[in-house]
Amino acid sequence: MNALDLQIVLPELGLAIYAMIALLIGAYFGKDAIARPILWLTVVVLVLTALMIGSNSAESRSAFATIFIDDAFARFAKITLLLSAAAVMAMSADYMSRHGLMRFEYPILVTLAAVGMCVMVSAGDLITLYLGLELQSLALYVIAAMRRESAKSSEAGLKYFVLGSLSSGLLLYGASLVYGFSGTTIFAGIITAVQGDGLSIGLLFGLVFMLVGLAFKVSAVPFHMWTPDVYEGAPTPVTAFFATAPKVAAMALIARLAFDAFGNVAADWSQIIAALAVMSMFLGSIAGIGQTNIKRLMAYSSIAHMGFALVGLAAGTEYGVQAMLLYMAIYAVMNVGTFAFILSMERDGRPVTDLQSLNRLASSEPLKSLALLLLMFSLAGVPPLLGFFAKFGVLKAAVDADMGWLAVAGVVASVIGAFYYLRIVYYLYFGAENEGVQTRMGLAQSLSLVVPAAIVTLGALGMFGVDSAAGRAAQSLVDGRAMAGAAAGPVVSQGQAQSD
Repeated sequence: MNALDLQIVLPELGLAIYAMIALLIGAYFGKDAIARPILWLTVVVLVLTALMIGSNSAESRSAFATIFIDDAFARFAKITLLLSAAAVMAMSADYMSRHGLMRFEYPILVTLAAVGMCVMVSAGDLITLYLGLELQSLALYVIAAMRRESAKSSEAGLKYFVLGSLSSGLLLYGASLVYGFSGTTIFAGIITAVQGDGLSIGLLFGLVFMLVGLAFKVSAVPFHMWTPDVYEGAPTPVTAFFATAPKVAAMALIARLAFDAFGNVAADWSQIIAALAVMSMFLGSIAGIGQTNIKRLMAYSSIAHMGFALVGLAAGTEYGVQAMLLYMAIYAVMNVGTFAFILSMERDGRPVTDLQSLNRLASSEPLKSLALLLLMFSLAGVPPLLGFFAKFGVLKAAVDADMGWLAVAGVVASVIGAFYYLRIVYYLYFGAENEGVQTRMGLAQSLSLVVPAAIVTLGALGMFGVDSAAGRAAQSLVDGRAMAGAAAGPVVSQGQAQSD
């Protein structure tokens, strides 16, 4: 370890140190007195960390004998997930205060989860990958069950923990197979083993088990079973967090593993990811039609959108990675805005999540309803909103990779899924008269609704430079794969790497 290694991991190290200091302060001063200041301080720390990462224009570099990678791809994913986490916490502050959820542990656990996510997307080694994934997962299990007096919240946390443990076991078993058949846990060594001998049966099984474990984290079908119950049972601010930052991190990790460790056999893993994409798009689009709870509906929406993002990754090309990254960034923006509205839904001071409670809300809240309309149209992929260009990008990547059938499946699934987004708009403007819902929003929550709605409306004019940043990130990942395979030479064992 040297000074350069510490400099490379400085953002993650800083967040971890902040989390430990905040934990000590919270325990010393008590929950009620310090919870809200810690939450807002955490928002500031996450934003400053994202700005620090964004200001880093260094070329691709690695730390600790290549087990931690800092490149444009990792930086893009980190900025997206950190800003998403900060936005969710900011818009949740008033909601948590009103409903007795303001505890200092929440922002600390979110920070620790963010540290795990940052480690995940920079992983250059199977052990680093697993450590980052588990740090994220353990924090998420706890915040899912944060409302201890609620049976639904406790059930959500337990379901997430049990199924998450199963997925972690599958991933760890796959990693052990990859290690056993390649002789190394380092991605650069694995891609060299694959390049020299091709993909053996053992490596293929290892890759499949690892993709299964990661598919659980992005709610890809058929490993989606936890998502609707956890989204519904967890407190709404936690659901909003689940729907944004962890999805970005897990999708980036799948891309990192696929290209950095198995980039020479894209034809093998592309088929697996394409199958996951098709199943996710159709189940998410069809199963969401019958939902009456808006949080469960957003769970199936998440499943469908992860399917579309996987379409870009299945292409196995640089443009496909760019389309996937851009899709995840736009998806995070749309979900922040949508959940800002869901957090505001109340009746007699109690949260409401029934879709029919939105009936004729546009007559009393025209501006908020218009913002939600724009977000729903964008989620449905209606042009010229930004969601359309996100879907167009991943479908074009599939067509360019001679996977036209996958693009056709995506178009059909998108048309089916548009039904339940348009149904929300119907309730807002044309629903039957009944006991409606009141919307309460503070300044941060109002901005979290209006700004994403403005972004998806105006983003088509230039995408604010995010598309070019995604292009540089994709190029960094693909070029890094090529350089790793060329420079790694003979397979390096883990013991040799540690001694170096």
